[in-house]
Amino acid sequence: MRNLPNETRSNPLDRTPHRKCILTGESFPPEHLVRLAMGPDGQIAPDVRAKAPGRGAWISVDRAALEAALAKGQLKSALARAFKTGALDIPVNLADQVEKALERATLDRLGLEARGGTLLTGSEKIETAARRDELFMLLHASDAGQDGVSKLGQAWRVGSDREGQDLRGMTLPVDRQGLSVALGRQNVVHIGIIDRRAAERLSHMLARWLRFIGSGELRDDAEKKVA
Repeated sequence: MRNLPNETRSNPLDRTPHRKCILTGESFPPEHLVRLAMGPDGQIAPDVRAKAPGRGAWISVDRAALEAALAKGQLKSALARAFKTGALDIPVNLADQVEKALERATLDRLGLEARGGTLLTGSEKIETAARRDELFMLLHASDAGQDGVSKLGQAWRVGSDREGQDLRGMTLPVDRQGLSVALGRQNVVHIGIIDRRAAERLSHMLARWLRFIGSGELRDDAEKKVA
């Protein structure tokens, strides 16, 4: 099968397709990047789920770098080369659109996992699962109390026999109201992922979102049991 225009393979033995960032030239698996799609009118829009028809261009940079590339005209030049056209309409708030799309995709994924029964809410249920070593990921709302965060982290360390390690879960850039709406439940402050594959799916999406907004890589805490 013919490779896509921006597709490369970092290793001939690696069968996972990689995409090249049009701004840095570096190649990564698709789940590490954001796809930009061009509409029939030349309008550029984020396609974070990589499902829009037609050709796409991929970026791996964070928000600050994207805004700088847009301001300096570097993004337009890179997109013109990728799409082989200069008739582009790049919205000035593209970075806002990307950030909102990444947030929405991640929260939608959490909602799907909630409906699929792969996560727990409620401190008592999560603590019980943690002490039984049934937890694969631990997430907290941005306005979660430090006492609750510490208590669940301690239960996770004890249950997984990792006392003394810096294992406490990850605080999301979303408050309890936002998480409650996403999951369709009341007062969601903490989330425990109890399925390995669900944790893997979420770790990729969270890492991509947090990298873009400048919060760094996904914490080791969230990946230690899914690595």
